[in-house]
Amino acid sequence: MSANAGRVSETARSKLEELLDSIRNRDDRPKDKPPDLPTRPISKGRLPKSKKSSSGHVTIPVANGSSADKRLKIKDTAFSCWILGSKGARDVLLEESPYDTAVDSFQQDASKENGNGGFNSEVPFKKLRVWCSITSAEWKLGNIQFISGQNVHVSLSDGKTLSVSTKNILPANPDILIDVDDLIRLAYLNEPSVLHNLQYRYSRDTIYTKAGLVLLSVNPFRRLSLYGKDYVHAYRHKLIDTPHVYAVSDNAFTEMMRGNSFNTFILIINVKDKADQSIIISGVSGAGKTETAKFAVEYLAHLGAGNGIENQVLQANTILEALGNARTSLNNNSSRFGKLIELHFSEIGKICGANIQTFLLEKLRVVQRTTGERSYHIFYQLCAGAPTHLREHLNLKTAEHYKYLMHSDCLTIDGTDDAQSFHTLLEALDNIQFLKEKQYNLFEMIAAILWLGNISFSVIDNENHVEIAVDEGIKSASKLLGCNEQELILALSTQKIQTGQCSTVKKLTLSEAIETRDALVKYIYYSLFIWLVEHINMSLGVGNVEITGRSIFILDTSGFGSFHKNSFEQLCINYANERLQQHFNRHVFKLEQEEYMQDGIDWTQIEIVDNTQCLNLFEKKPLGLLSLLDEESAQSSSNGLTFINKLKKCLNGNPCFKEKDGAIGIFHYAGQVWYTIDGFLQKNRDPLHSDLIRLLLSSTQEFPKLLGSNLLDNSQKKLSSYAGPFVYVDSQNQCVGTQIKDQMFKLMQILEKTTSHFICCIKPNNKMSSGLYEHDLVLQQLRCCGVLEMEKISKSGFSTRITHQQFAERYGFLLDKTVVSQDPLGASLAVLQQFNVQPDMFQVGYTKIFLRTGSISALEDSRNRALLKMGATSSEIFHTGNMPRYAFELSKRRWRAAITIQKYVKRQIAQKLFVKRRAASGHMQSIIRGCVVRNQGLPESTTVSDSKNKNLQVHPSVLEDVRKELSLEYDAKIKYMEEMWEGQIKALQTSLVAANNGHMKQQPNLKFRFEEEDSNFGTNNTSKQSQHDDDGGGESNHVINHVLREFEETKRVFENDVQYLVNSEMDPDVEFRRLKKRFSAWKKYYANRLEVAKKTLRELGKNGDVENNKSLWKNCWTKKFTGSSTSKRIPFFRRE
Repeated sequence: MSANAGRVSETARSKLEELLDSIRNRDDRPKDKPPDLPTRPISKGRLPKSKKSSSGHVTIPVANGSSADKRLKIKDTAFSCWILGSKGARDVLLEESPYDTAVDSFQQDASKENGNGGFNSEVPFKKLRVWCSITSAEWKLGNIQFISGQNVHVSLSDGKTLSVSTKNILPANPDILIDVDDLIRLAYLNEPSVLHNLQYRYSRDTIYTKAGLVLLSVNPFRRLSLYGKDYVHAYRHKLIDTPHVYAVSDNAFTEMMRGNSFNTFILIINVKDKADQSIIISGVSGAGKTETAKFAVEYLAHLGAGNGIENQVLQANTILEALGNARTSLNNNSSRFGKLIELHFSEIGKICGANIQTFLLEKLRVVQRTTGERSYHIFYQLCAGAPTHLREHLNLKTAEHYKYLMHSDCLTIDGTDDAQSFHTLLEALDNIQFLKEKQYNLFEMIAAILWLGNISFSVIDNENHVEIAVDEGIKSASKLLGCNEQELILALSTQKIQTGQCSTVKKLTLSEAIETRDALVKYIYYSLFIWLVEHINMSLGVGNVEITGRSIFILDTSGFGSFHKNSFEQLCINYANERLQQHFNRHVFKLEQEEYMQDGIDWTQIEIVDNTQCLNLFEKKPLGLLSLLDEESAQSSSNGLTFINKLKKCLNGNPCFKEKDGAIGIFHYAGQVWYTIDGFLQKNRDPLHSDLIRLLLSSTQEFPKLLGSNLLDNSQKKLSSYAGPFVYVDSQNQCVGTQIKDQMFKLMQILEKTTSHFICCIKPNNKMSSGLYEHDLVLQQLRCCGVLEMEKISKSGFSTRITHQQFAERYGFLLDKTVVSQDPLGASLAVLQQFNVQPDMFQVGYTKIFLRTGSISALEDSRNRALLKMGATSSEIFHTGNMPRYAFELSKRRWRAAITIQKYVKRQIAQKLFVKRRAASGHMQSIIRGCVVRNQGLPESTTVSDSKNKNLQVHPSVLEDVRKELSLEYDAKIKYMEEMWEGQIKALQTSLVAANNGHMKQQPNLKFRFEEEDSNFGTNNTSKQSQHDDDGGGESNHVINHVLREFEETKRVFENDVQYLVNSEMDPDVEFRRLKKRFSAWKKYYANRLEVAKKTLRELGKNGDVENNKSLWKNCWTKKFTGSSTSKRIPFFRRE
């Protein structure tokens, strides 16, 4: 490339900019000319471009300079930040022009032709894309063909050639930047480029676009598939990063939960450490603010779901829309009131309560509207969808029957089913636990308003006095209000005036009667709306919620509007929007630039649209518009003419005020609006005379009486300077304008304590048609919102700012070990130098480090990598011991599982054993009780269950009688058992004697000895038996005597045991049961001994004797075990 081309590369300015500069510098220009396009500033700390490192660009060689290389270069420059240069040259340009290739080729051609590095204005300058201004809001895209003098010949896309002045062309962005989702990424940031980008995205249903700190939302006028649970999940888990109302809501929720340790967003500077967040939705009427607010609430409700309040919050929005939204000429669902929804969150991010504040309700819409508009939705929904029983109770007709609804000749909305909407409203009322009785009160008042509108006034004399006919309207209205028909007629057609001790009745004219009726209707509807909001807040848990300091406010107000005829209500709405616009300017523009200046960084102020003068026009005391309006309203003799004269006298010096033909013009931030002052004083007073208060207090129904009592309590004082017959219904005895001003000041106080997030809604056309894009309308809204100024600040400013101390603490450990420990500022600069952060990407202030967009990301990546590297050793140690820890945890879980299994098995075994023992005990008890009753005649009822009488209180005398009876029963039982035991022992002894006698018959020589033995049994004279052993039957006698001695000894032992049990205090049942077991075991043992004895006798005797012995033993032992006494004794032991 030639040297001239090298010099062009060093200046790095587009050829179009140089060309325009040369043309403009040829002639002297007037002072009001727009400033020249500035040269690219060179920062104090920057190196010349030829020596600058190219680390910011990645170059991929492409053969023949194909378009791929251009796209890479364009994309890289599109994301680069604007350069903040030396002081005094503050306008911003791209570091690299997207037309470098075209400039270089043109420069080479120009050098060859002219022989120097300059250029000639007559040389063709082709293929440079520019925007040509056709009208103030219409721009067309084309390519420059050639330049001749002050005119540029541009070839448009439709083939036509247009000659325009150089003042009316602006550079256009390349095609690669035609669909950016953030406008600050545009290479050339100008009005036509912004308009074209928004239109391109809007045509593809991409309605959300970021403009630096603000989300732009273009109303599509139809439903799009961009919402729902899937999108909520995607934006919450960062699966989608495109601009969206969900993204703004998620950012607010995240900041609330995080508590803002330090902020990296330009938007929330100066409000650091604020946990409360606010989402402010602005825009003109019909821009889609209401729907956007619903989507924001829907997203936060999904995130905070858990206790059911989130569903009630969504249902409350449906109720407020029915009573506060209406069709206007600009919007089918326009919010005619402002609302501030406050969502309270717990420490874990769950919604734990909510509160709704309302303001600026347009009461006049109930009684008066322009043609083509509707009143509030609730009237049409009730007429179309009320069930039969409700319709009969309210004497309800169709909407065509009511004059209030027919006033504007608009009863339906295309695509809206009022009947279905009413059923949805009923479901919403049920979901927020609105009682059926209160629902009936609500619908009764709505129907009463409709019937009041049908009251007919007829003029009866030349003074225009009126009377009211007793027709269906007056009958239905009086029934629903719970008052007498004649009292209602007198209250609406006459007025009682108190003068000292006397009172006079004044007949009202037709206009006065209509104003009186309309005043009653407006008060009823306004009070009904406030009452409904209070009950909604009670249902949402207001007052029962412990405030955690974590709240998100969502503000949705009536949009700025300018109609063919603008009244007092529209003035109040536009004033409120003026206040919100100042809040927007303050947070986005003023605070941002003020911080730059206070911290001493190199910055030049960017001019913004300031609406301070307009607000002073409204609020300045004592000569502000609202103050003058209150002053005139307090005087009974004032009228519209005196008011307009006072405005002209006091406000002519304000540039935002104009007066023409009895109307006043105010220059708002969004443009000039003309207001007709007819009715300003009356609407500002908002009167309701005392006869109407007495009418409500005399009602037989609770709700109208409540309205009257509230009105009486709030109107005890009248304005001292006003002697008219009216009382004022506002809570602070103020006029409406002053009330609205106070409400806005309170609202601003709330918003100033929060971190604000802004959503600007754009209305693409006035026809409410999908796909239609009107450039002039969109451009006007962008100018009003200050989008271009905001983008310039965002693009040239510093989106991240951190104090020196915080920066050093967060990134200081990244410094090399060779770096000596420094103060926070020195450490911060060392970090920036070590990581090659370019000087134009940061500035150092007195207290903070200011970084451009993208710089903090590189530092965070380096920090994360360093932390991972530092944690590698710890990670290895952890993983080394991970397997033993896992094995130990596994064994511990198995041990716990075994313990659990054992516990359940043991419990099951013990349960089965317990059931078995309980059944056996019951069976044994039943047997014992039966035997006792049969043998002793004792009543079974004496045995009482301990479990049933555990807590029974018994008289001492009765208890003593029971004890005596039980003692006698116990003694009788013991005596009975002792006798039976002795009988059993005697039976055994008798059996043994019989056996002995039988044996002696077989061996007579043994008779004397057996008798002798028997007579001396128990004296241990067993030695005598040995004397006869030499006889023939000696051995047999020895065997029998041994068995007898054993029997006698055992008998004596059992007798001693029985006697001991009788005399002891031990439990007899248990001990006798043990004794029984011992006796049964001994009986089996003794039977075996007898068998052995018989066997021995058979071996010793002869065959004949053996047979006799068998007979003897059989008879003996059969009597012993089957005798009559035995059959009576055995059951005794079984009873145990």
